[in-house]
Amino acid sequence: MIPFRAKLTASFYALLSISFWGVSFVSAKAVLAKLDPYSLLVLRFGLGALFLLLILILNRYRLRISIGYIPHLIVLGILGVFVHQMLQATALLTINASSAGWLISLAPIFTVVLSVLFLHEKMNAKKGLGMIIAIVGVFLVTTTRSGHSFEFAMNIGFILMILSTLNWAIYSILLKRLSIPYPALLVTFYMSLIGFMLTLPFIIRNRGWESVHMLTQTEWAHLLFLAIFVSGIGYWYWGKALEVLDASKVSMFIYLEPLVTLIAAIFLLHEKFILISAIGGIIIIIGVAIVNGGLARLVAIAIFKK
Repeated sequence: MIPFRAKLTASFYALLSISFWGVSFVSAKAVLAKLDPYSLLVLRFGLGALFLLLILILNRYRLRISIGYIPHLIVLGILGVFVHQMLQATALLTINASSAGWLISLAPIFTVVLSVLFLHEKMNAKKGLGMIIAIVGVFLVTTTRSGHSFEFAMNIGFILMILSTLNWAIYSILLKRLSIPYPALLVTFYMSLIGFMLTLPFIIRNRGWESVHMLTQTEWAHLLFLAIFVSGIGYWYWGKALEVLDASKVSMFIYLEPLVTLIAAIFLLHEKFILISAIGGIIIIIGVAIVNGGLARLVAIAIFKK
């Protein structure tokens, strides 16, 4: 039986990861004015790996790992970093934000199915109800914010985004199933390093380094946020959440990403507040809370226990 405080902490780790990923579009939009998408990915994961290495050194972690787990790390790095980011970067060239938001919401569904098949997690009515409620909330947030409805068009972007969500589900399941006996920080470092090495040819092909010197201080700040918080800490905390919670429960936090994006757009980009989007956000929170056993109840218990 996992203590409720451990569940609460793991839930906050997942929430922080999603928060970073949800805000990342603001920074990505700023940097993409100077860098191409693939060169940005190279710099993100290169700088992210350096940040994680610094944290490891400061905390005196041993960097040595058993040779038997190297294949595991390579597979996770390929799926979680290289394949996932390449699929999304390419897909977003041909589909709108609303469609992308909807398609990303397929990831928890894929994760639940794979969790039942390979992790023997239980699928019950509560999970199903929470998932349906969250999907309705995603629809309200993504379509009202973008001003467009979901467009079903079987083009390459549509297919790539579906593959991206399926790939993320497989990555989450593997990260949980493999149970690599090393701290999530160390695992994330090697994954980021592998992802950086695999994406490095893109910056060479596109001669992306020629644009780096053109970045302003503000754009460098956005790039560092993407590297440290989105690519580094985001993946690290996602792994820490999976150490405690079921993969199907952690994946439900993905539904909060469009809500975080909406809030960031209102405060950082001064987009208009739309009531129906706020209602959609509340619906998403309710759906996630149902699946995770009532996060509000866990928070209340934690507060009153102090």
